Amino acid sequence: MGTGFSLFAELETCGIGSCPPSKTTKLGLGDLPENCISCIIKYLDPPEICKLALLNRAFHGASLADFVWESKLPSNYKFLIEKVLQYGPPNYMPKKEIYSKLCQPNRFDGGTKEFWLDKTLGKVCLSISAKAMRITGIDDRRYWNYIPTEESRFQIVAYLQQIWWFEVLGELELEFPIGSYSMYFRLQLGKTSIRFGRRVCNLDQVHGWDLKPARFHLSTSNGQKASSECYLNEAGKWIHYHVGDFVVENPNTPLKIKFSMVQIDCTHTKGGLCLDSVLIYPTELGKKLLKD
Repeated sequence: MGTGFSLFAELETCGIGSCPPSKTTKLGLGDLPENCISCIIKYLDPPEICKLALLNRAFHGASLADFVWESKLPSNYKFLIEKVLQYGPPNYMPKKEIYSKLCQPNRFDGGTKEFWLDKTLGKVCLSISAKAMRITGIDDRRYWNYIPTEESRFQIVAYLQQIWWFEVLGELELEFPIGSYSMYFRLQLGKTSIRFGRRVCNLDQVHGWDLKPARFHLSTSNGQKASSECYLNEAGKWIHYHVGDFVVENPNTPLKIKFSMVQIDCTHTKGGLCLDSVLIYPTELGKKLLKD
């Protein structure tokens, strides 16, 4: 109902609805002023706007209006453009171009981290590669090694052969838009390869994860903490393990996040684990991630 009143007000501002239509003139969609179309389509989701832009020239022109796309951009878009991507001030860039750029996978911190906008909701999502984490024993080939794979957005994962003390630490500092966010570790028991065109997962080295639970933890610079624990028992496929949630209330202040995954019971070894990345999603999108 509120949207309906808003649309009516926009049309009145444009002059539509304030005058009776001419009995002799037939108007089509192409006859609507571009600014009026822009006032209407700014209430739509980005995919819907892009579809309408294909109707005719008027809708295409209206879809390029800066105020249409500025309403879709996250509140921290200037920080992402200037500080993260280091493009310089975005004032000269059309807002649609900025939105399109931010929806693409954008690497930073030496290519070990990546962010993008969800194309429908315009929400910020992040992925942190295993290469960006501090992994105990990573420099000893007896325990860990990096293996290439097309199943990772970073094209590489850390593979654990066997170890007594399992500890993975990481951190991130970023400005987030206001909202609730969820963190996940993307893990797989087993090492995959392609043989004769088919995906094969080798489980020979998988052991120890069903004896004691793995513990996940996150903390933020403004005092928030969350933790969880679970046994790793689903082999042969990538699983998103939920670490916890955090809330952003001040969008103009960089938030530092520390996170970890540990299994440090030294009464047994554990192995056969692929560590791909840590994901940070808006909570509403994270729930869909778990279902997938």
